Amino acid sequence: MKKKWEFYDIETEKIERLSEELKISPLLTTILTNRNIEGKDKIATFLNPTRNDFYDPYLFKDMKTAVTRIIQAIEKKEKIVIYGDYDVDGITSITVLKKFLEEIGADVIYYIPNRLEEGYGLNKQAIEKIAKEQVSLMITVDCGISGIEDIDYAKKLGIETIVTDHHETLDILPNAVAIIDAKRKDNTYPFRELAGVGVVFKLIQAISIKLGLNEKEYLKYLDIVCVGTISDIVPLVDENRIIAKLGLKLIKQTKNIGLKELLKACGYADVNSSTISFGVAPRINACGRMGKQEEALKLFLSEDLEEVKQITQKLNNYNAERQDTERKIFEQALSKIQEENLESRSSIVLGDERWHHGVIGIVASKVTEMFFKPSLLICFDGNMGKGSGRSIPGFDLHEALLNTSSWLEKYGGHSMAVGLSLKRENFEGFKKAFEELADKSNVKEIVPIIKIDKQITAKDMTKENVEAIQLLEPFGEGNKIPIFMYKGLKIDSIRALSENKHIKLTLRDDNIILDAIGFNMGHLAEDYRIGDKIDVVGTLEINSFNGLEKIQINLKDMRKSY
Repeated sequence: MKKKWEFYDIETEKIERLSEELKISPLLTTILTNRNIEGKDKIATFLNPTRNDFYDPYLFKDMKTAVTRIIQAIEKKEKIVIYGDYDVDGITSITVLKKFLEEIGADVIYYIPNRLEEGYGLNKQAIEKIAKEQVSLMITVDCGISGIEDIDYAKKLGIETIVTDHHETLDILPNAVAIIDAKRKDNTYPFRELAGVGVVFKLIQAISIKLGLNEKEYLKYLDIVCVGTISDIVPLVDENRIIAKLGLKLIKQTKNIGLKELLKACGYADVNSSTISFGVAPRINACGRMGKQEEALKLFLSEDLEEVKQITQKLNNYNAERQDTERKIFEQALSKIQEENLESRSSIVLGDERWHHGVIGIVASKVTEMFFKPSLLICFDGNMGKGSGRSIPGFDLHEALLNTSSWLEKYGGHSMAVGLSLKRENFEGFKKAFEELADKSNVKEIVPIIKIDKQITAKDMTKENVEAIQLLEPFGEGNKIPIFMYKGLKIDSIRALSENKHIKLTLRDDNIILDAIGFNMGHLAEDYRIGDKIDVVGTLEINSFNGLEKIQINLKDMRKSY
């Protein structure tokens, strides 16, 4: 797939002036400027945020009301239920709120819906179970903003609700005691991109302030809050960056034995955003995907090392099972795409009875990445289908479902990822309507763009520069790892690795030899030959092997020089 290479606008004089003023390298200054992080104070906060950089939690609408109601419940010894979600954001949200509330004397239980049987969010059957537990206050975490009927039903059963969420709101808000969500239309909070666990963190911060507790009583949970924030792929800027940056420091010395054991199982040499995204998050998510959501929560709540070790092993097993299921569904999806000639269309909508509802979201991500078009995968069970979708920049998936909602029973999510349910009889009608909408949106004209921070040469390929770039960690949505272009390199050697999945090259710039690796780019080995002159774009990294450290380019794309 052809990609567009696009540079940021760079003002050389400005970069040189800032670099001198801030006493940081021109390369680092360029990257910061590309991300609109300018000015001494802004750059200092970005590179070294502190706990003093958090916003006042009482800037949230309804925060005061929520805190008052929770303290009242504790004083009156009411039973509180935390109603969460089965993904990492939901699991970490329940962990943080339950531990904190119990420490200040609350009587707390939790409820997580089973992904395979109940699906996402509130449901009446769950509320009936909760009511039997003599609960009088329900606090939703990472869900609840769209549960209008369910919250009304809870009220009829004598349960008041406080909603904490970070998803987009509907036109009508639930009839709850308090609604803490920065995406409310009447929002007054300065940052609207917190993860669900970030909103929970602001709640416990607000309660701590009200009760006059030492700030360490809420800051000590930043390790778990960081895990949920990075895993939920929210933009790692502003307050999310503070959470992630401070949280990663705390994770390295975490007192949560479950998290500590899970980090060991991941096998990463260092703890950074990649460790969380590719090591920790898949193992926790695998529990929910395989219908074993409570195991991940038990891992974080347990104080028994032996139990924690057993649960960690289970998480590894669930993850392996999830990977195998995912591989099979992906292969089946690719066959369907070929059979139905969907490559030529503006969208990919697929349905199948064999598919596992807990895994189709990951497969939809892979399909979208491979074909660069919005994709929806639906698994059928009897007359009903449940689906997950992923999108591309420039096509709002949530809005697309809003415009095709007459075919759907239920849907939710945001511009890039959604969940939905529909009747089997409506599948073909929905598929056609969705494709027509994607056509009108000119999806085929959207080209993937690689944003390049700077053109570099051999003199930039230094350990000092790579270490300077690492100051920008944690990388993620909203703070992508910097990408550079290197022009006019001659291929010295080229070979495919891992059954033609990846590509390994050595590249020559006059007398200098550079290493490069391209993951999932093995197919390019047939398109290039030794001696070809190429331009490459990629990230810079230190490759350690047999005690030797070399700077290598991690390729994102390559093309012949002209």
